[in-house]
Amino acid sequence: MAQPILSQAIFQDKDKAREFLESIIWPDGPVCPHCGQSERIYTLKGKAHREGLYKCGKCRKQFTVTVGTLFEKSKIPLNIWLQAAYYMCASKKGVSSHQLHRMLDVTYKTAWFMTHRLREAMKDPVFQSTYRKLGGNGKVVEADETYWGSKWTVKERKMRRKAGLGGPRGTDHKQKIFSLVERGGDVHSFHVPFVTRTTLAPIMRQQIQQDTHICTDEWGAYKRSGQYFTSHQSVQHKHGEYARGPIHTNTIENYFSILKRGLVGTFHHVGARHLKRYIGEFDFRYNNRKVDDLERTGRALTGIAGKRLFYSKVVG
Repeated sequence: MAQPILSQAIFQDKDKAREFLESIIWPDGPVCPHCGQSERIYTLKGKAHREGLYKCGKCRKQFTVTVGTLFEKSKIPLNIWLQAAYYMCASKKGVSSHQLHRMLDVTYKTAWFMTHRLREAMKDPVFQSTYRKLGGNGKVVEADETYWGSKWTVKERKMRRKAGLGGPRGTDHKQKIFSLVERGGDVHSFHVPFVTRTTLAPIMRQQIQQDTHICTDEWGAYKRSGQYFTSHQSVQHKHGEYARGPIHTNTIENYFSILKRGLVGTFHHVGARHLKRYIGEFDFRYNNRKVDDLERTGRALTGIAGKRLFYSKVVG
């Protein structure tokens, strides 16, 4: 019988977890996080030194694999960190901080901070200088928007009318999410203030290659998209049309269905200041859907290097 994943040594022993993390962060051997050199690195051994402690022969500073990462100065054992990362990467619709708080036997505040650190590690390369644009010759990219937020309450309706603002207007009060998905490829999502041509067109031009076919719905913000790309076709949802041969937005609608099930069924409430991290988490899992859960966890952990996330930056 196969061994359950979470029974493996890397999830149960902190030293094995450290060795696993070293193999991910340092695939070619230890690298000093202080000066960046990798040639004169010494392993410090003996009773006075903990396992996994190194010293740089150039800058003479000591370090471990967690220095300069999101795990630096964390008092949580590394094997618990790996368990949390695995749960988040293996759960298609996400896992809540309350659920991790119960399963990992840590406080809710600790679990909440852990999940936000791991979401920071999952941040898609779209925000970095080396990202790959979507689409290309003969490829199709679908663009669409969705909304997240609660319905107008009776109190809010009354306050609007009392202030002379009239009745509530559709989705004005909701958070706007704009996504681009390449058929058979990756998705890039953004938390945007408005869903207008002024807001969406620059994102599309920056994220999509010019020799790409674009598919959208009939929303007015996309009407002039064809001038930037090879072609632009749309379906008329308001007339009950959802597919016209290869012209459809079903791929991105499927992605939104997973996103919404996670936001509604798993997290329940996501504030505007944190929404970008949550949609980044869903983007990461979608973009790494073709590998198994353990490999996806390893890919997420490669994102911890070179970052520090303090409590003030999470709540701010």
